[in-house]
Amino acid sequence: MKAIRLHERGGADKLVWEEAPIPRIRPGDAMVKVLASGITRNELNWGPTYTDENGRSRLPTIPGHELCGIVTAVTSGVIEVAPGDVVYGLTSFYRDGTAAEFIATKASDLAPKPRTLETYQAAAVPLSALTAWQALFDHAGIASGQRVLIHGAAGGVGSFAIQLAVWRGAEVIAATSADNINLVRNLGAHEVVDYGAGPFEDHLKGIDVVLDTIGRDIQDRSWGILKPGGILVTTAGGINIPIDVKDKGGVFFIVKPEKQELIEIGKLIDQQIVRPVIAGVIPIDRAREAFEKVDGHGNKGKIVLKL
Repeated sequence: MKAIRLHERGGADKLVWEEAPIPRIRPGDAMVKVLASGITRNELNWGPTYTDENGRSRLPTIPGHELCGIVTAVTSGVIEVAPGDVVYGLTSFYRDGTAAEFIATKASDLAPKPRTLETYQAAAVPLSALTAWQALFDHAGIASGQRVLIHGAAGGVGSFAIQLAVWRGAEVIAATSADNINLVRNLGAHEVVDYGAGPFEDHLKGIDVVLDTIGRDIQDRSWGILKPGGILVTTAGGINIPIDVKDKGGVFFIVKPEKQELIEIGKLIDQQIVRPVIAGVIPIDRAREAFEKVDGHGNKGKIVLKL
């Protein structure tokens, strides 16, 4: 098969489009012919991109962990999917990824593709939508009427988070750059904060939930706007709860595959309650260009590799 691979740690300049062995399927696996693959900012810097669960190197390695594809084979005893099923899903960060013609992945992580999406659109959903779902519902437990601030609101995770929080009945404040204001309003944000218009903390107070997809000083400056009992959930490299913060919670988490949540997200998509935002669709043999674009700033939504 053909695949995008890295033979050493590095950035987009290390990616090679080349022949690679077809992966072996393990017990509980399905083999999937990949039709489209989502890619994620900074994934070429992640430790799991280069190692297995025990820290052993697995170079050369294939990036990408979101897919839409067709099941071609399953191992004995697998009942979750069958050959011919059109599926989408988030795959393990510790195994070779989706930027390839075929992938072997846990069958239990795959869900039926939303009926109303094209394959390239479906590939933009799993990681971003699951991250938003798990941040808002599993970790923050948002409820109707709560005020939710979403940092990086026009990105892959943020764009789903706006829609999911609105669906749950929250009052959504979207923080983004000026050229993304119309996008986040169209996704349902009730209020928009322009990062370029001055410090957001100068006029925001009494926030129940902050979803931080940026980190660094954005996270540091967000603690003061949380109300007592509020929570900050971050996906951005860790959490630093100030020593003087006694009555507010904080969670850093890494998204995990979850089939049932993908099924629920798919239902919302097919009901036209939620939709993916696509920043670009790029042929897989131009993966270097795609990864350079995804590591830049100002992307609206998700970048997808199309096979």
